[in-house]
Amino acid sequence: MRKIFILIIFLFIPHILFATEKTTVFAGGCFWCMVGVYESLPGVTKVVSGYSGGNTKNPTYEQVTYGNTGHLEAVQITYDPDKVSYLTLLQNYWKNIDPYDDRGQFCDKGNNYLSAIFYNDFEEKKIIELSITELKNINTSNIKTKILPYKNFYVAEEYHQNFHTKNPEHYSAYAYQCGRAKKLQSIWGANNIK
Repeated sequence: MRKIFILIIFLFIPHILFATEKTTVFAGGCFWCMVGVYESLPGVTKVVSGYSGGNTKNPTYEQVTYGNTGHLEAVQITYDPDKVSYLTLLQNYWKNIDPYDDRGQFCDKGNNYLSAIFYNDFEEKKIIELSITELKNINTSNIKTKILPYKNFYVAEEYHQNFHTKNPEHYSAYAYQCGRAKKLQSIWGANNIK
């Protein structure tokens, strides 16, 4: 019995001790819209709205909106790579943005609404490149989404966190008026939209 107990400890303890979550940052226009894409995805443990890629430390929403910070609205996704792959996160990303728009995303225009994927290392960059080759029915040579090395991430104000669940009527009206779902359907087809 003792040998079985020791065997169980050796099998499970290393997994518990060395289980590591990873984080990644994606900019897909309005961060309110990107949170819902990931929060229900199995293996994702946390999604935070914030600002990434610029030079201003601890920017406010107003600073980012005026466009002088260099930051993009983004989401930081914490995930368990044993349950969801980086490639799966990217596949969900692509199907929820307009990769052709170099002025923003959907009804939100301006530098702070541009789409970008921030990679942490060379391995992630290679997976991003692979994800682009796997895209079907779109012209990948016209993709305007930026692929950038990760630089920073600053958490947005509390009222932006989980906005879609805290303010469902406001969010639904915004999403509908913005035409996000219709545009995604025109790019990716009706069966490919989350």
